[in-house]
Amino acid sequence: MRLLKVATCSLNQWAMDFDCNLRNIKESILRAKAEGATIRLGPELEVTGYGCEDHFIEPDTETHAWECLKDILSGDWTDGILCSIGMPVTRGGVRYNCQVFCLNRKILMIRPKMSLANGGNYGELRWFSAWKHKDQLTEFQLPNNISEASSQKTVPFGYGYIQLLDLAVAAEICAELFIPDGPRVELAFSGVEVFMNSSGSHHQLRKLGLRLDKIKNATLECGGVYMYSNQQGCDGSRLYYDGCSCIAVNGDVVAQGSQFSLKDVEVLTAQIDVDAVVSYRGSKSSFREQASYQLNVSSVTVPYKLCQSFNSQTIPSSPVKIRYHSPEEEIAFGPGCWLWDYVRRSGASGYLLPLSGGADSSSVAAIVGCMCQLVVNEIENGNEQVKADAVRIGHYINGEFPTDSKEFAKRIFYTVYMGSENSSEATKFRAKVLADEIGSWHLYVPIDGVISAFLSLFQTLTGKRPSYKVDGGSDTENLGLQNIQARVRMVLAFMLASLMPWVQNKSGFFLVLGSSNVDEALRGYLTKYDCSSADINPIGSISKQDLRAFLRWAAVHLGYSSLADIEAAPPTAELEPIRSNYNQLDEVDMGMSYEELSIYGRLRKILRCGPVSMYQNLCHKWSGMLTPSEVAAKVKHFFKYYSINRHKMTVLTPSYHAEGYSPEDNRFDLRQFLYNSRWPYQFRKIDELVRQDVGNKAPVMEAGRQENAEITSEHGSGLGVVAAGSGNPKAGV
Repeated sequence: MRLLKVATCSLNQWAMDFDCNLRNIKESILRAKAEGATIRLGPELEVTGYGCEDHFIEPDTETHAWECLKDILSGDWTDGILCSIGMPVTRGGVRYNCQVFCLNRKILMIRPKMSLANGGNYGELRWFSAWKHKDQLTEFQLPNNISEASSQKTVPFGYGYIQLLDLAVAAEICAELFIPDGPRVELAFSGVEVFMNSSGSHHQLRKLGLRLDKIKNATLECGGVYMYSNQQGCDGSRLYYDGCSCIAVNGDVVAQGSQFSLKDVEVLTAQIDVDAVVSYRGSKSSFREQASYQLNVSSVTVPYKLCQSFNSQTIPSSPVKIRYHSPEEEIAFGPGCWLWDYVRRSGASGYLLPLSGGADSSSVAAIVGCMCQLVVNEIENGNEQVKADAVRIGHYINGEFPTDSKEFAKRIFYTVYMGSENSSEATKFRAKVLADEIGSWHLYVPIDGVISAFLSLFQTLTGKRPSYKVDGGSDTENLGLQNIQARVRMVLAFMLASLMPWVQNKSGFFLVLGSSNVDEALRGYLTKYDCSSADINPIGSISKQDLRAFLRWAAVHLGYSSLADIEAAPPTAELEPIRSNYNQLDEVDMGMSYEELSIYGRLRKILRCGPVSMYQNLCHKWSGMLTPSEVAAKVKHFFKYYSINRHKMTVLTPSYHAEGYSPEDNRFDLRQFLYNSRWPYQFRKIDELVRQDVGNKAPVMEAGRQENAEITSEHGSGLGVVAAGSGNPKAGV
């Protein structure tokens, strides 16, 4: 029996912070060795951080990576343990995303990535090239400083595996796990027993199951030990890398790490019976037959043993039950951990949130409250790094530190209810109760005086004073009055965030949190430069439906019981006067429900539907509920306002990425922002399909008919969306 102790890790790396990254790498190696592991696997591009993006193009980035590797090779870090370390490497003028295998202060092999991730949030082809020479290992000339440290001039570079005296190991880098013909298959046929996958995989709601299924299936058919390492945390962008490093053997997961954590270093180990892999493969005749005529993959021979012989006290790891978080837990813990990384690394002293008492801003408040709970729990568990960060951010002195989440929230979290004459007592009360439950420093700021000053100035300049539509004003007046309220709130929020620490004799500044959701962004149901404009937004890529489910969950599991009442209240912007015969409601303003918006978003982005194919899909989905003419009207209505308001995505607040249909314009959903919002050709095709379906030539609504003035007004000034007959934007507070 060959017994092998392996270690994989989740590291909270920070792009371009080489001190932080090197410290975490060394700590993970120390812990792996302390556990008796002889193989240690780290995340993809762990030396630089995965999210360096265009910094990868700078020669300094790779130079510093080599300097960090030299530091590792110069000490005893790799003595007796095979370490796979991720970093960029340039060969022949071409930059590759590589895993560098090190053992006993030597580089055994450099393995470049062969299948690059290049969709959605990933753009590796911008910075790296894929290694295309699967049939050979070449020699790589090491930089002089590395050559001196390792006493090597060249090392093998390319696709292959490492053949030790008692074991064969190979790399499979991140996206190679997800391609149809991953290298693990032919490597398994060549006798490789341990596969090491270094990854930089970000969190997305309901995504973990797909990843773990891939990891289990990687060895279910061909057998083997599959080690998976992932980055964990916010490394400087919209993404949260959700860890969950794991180890699988012959299709069973035997070790699983945490998905959400405040730890900078998490090391996961497992004891493996390597001969169980040989036995498993030998029991499958199909595997034996295919392996018998498989051409051998290139290899590097290393005269060293990593396994131990049989020991009755050393028991191989057994399969574990895989842990999955519910979507509500994912919304709490993912953005909560992301916010903690952001505040501790930004130098800020906390967060400020315009809290309206509605579902969206209350969701953000609950996530910050969850963050405070996570911090206190981690301190109770002995995490000295979290404790030090919390003491610094919360301005604790004389050896004090957070022991209560509400007390901690009072120090680092401001909530502000900015009420106007259109605000209700109900939302004001709900905001105050929630703030008390979380523990935030809560302010009530009446804004009518500021709005009146703007209107008086406008009247002085023009001789006119606008009125709301319910008071006889036009759509233009109604829209302008609502946008004044919304934008005043943004200015006040940033002013308070910058000055309130000074008022309370604290150093630093507060970051402003936004609270618009993914559905409102998709529809454009927000005022450009209102309280949706902030420093960061933890819910900007989460649907309204998921947020409402989260509020119900958080009312119980986070202890904020007022969230149940907030979730039950109809969504409203409260930007127009409340009358006995009129009450502003979001879904009425938009001319569509949040449930419909979620469907439109998934069809548009995930299923890649334009107007015509969306109509066709919805005719099937809503068959028996809506007529083709009604489906056509809904599709046209959505695309009309989606395209009118697409320009708002260019200034969307950086948001935590959590949803596959996010319209975020910066990296994820790249499209034009000036459209012909009449969609004349596409809508005409829809009309033709409707006529074919009803079997007559009766006239249908002409494609995209709308008032030119409405389009010009909305796009030119960035005003809120005008829904049929209402003219109401969304404040986003």
